[in-house]
Amino acid sequence: MATSSSSAPPQPGGAVVAERRGIPAASFVEDVQTYLNQLGLDVNSTLAFLQERLQQYKVVEMKLLAQQRDLQAKIPDIEKCLDVVATLQAKKGTGEALLTDFEVSEGIYSRARIEDTDSVCLWLGANVMLEYSCEEATSLLQKNLENAKASLQVLVADLQFLRDQVTITQVTIARVYNWDVHQRRVRQASASQDS
Repeated sequence: MATSSSSAPPQPGGAVVAERRGIPAASFVEDVQTYLNQLGLDVNSTLAFLQERLQQYKVVEMKLLAQQRDLQAKIPDIEKCLDVVATLQAKKGTGEALLTDFEVSEGIYSRARIEDTDSVCLWLGANVMLEYSCEEATSLLQKNLENAKASLQVLVADLQFLRDQVTITQVTIARVYNWDVHQRRVRQASASQDS
């Protein structure tokens, strides 16, 4: 869970208590009056600032979720490639040919007969394909798999941090709004007693 401090709230100018990979941290507000005094804003301006921060969190969340989906799709592809290279290495030297179907383009497949092979071609992206020995391909794919899994773990942690900040900001909005309602009622009650 994210740590936060009520003594140094985020400032409307963009300064924040802390951040994680560019995601500003929200501070839990214990005393609304002190919080408003520190910000130097009225209730409406503070609520607008907090709503804007909440929108920023939502935009970041959409970006992180898209990155997470991409990585979750990429990891099985890398694992499949590793399996194919392992199968090719297992068939190597047996004299047995490998029959396989492969996708030429979307929805179009072709059948291939693969004899003993010492190399494979890997798509690197941006319409680039390179030929690697099976050992080099295995090494590269393992490294890519480890990097993708590590990136996914970081993304999951970032998303959890972000969700914590959204919750803290929503609670702060509710606390400021409820404090304002309470203050209005107190003023109305004292005004009705004076008259």
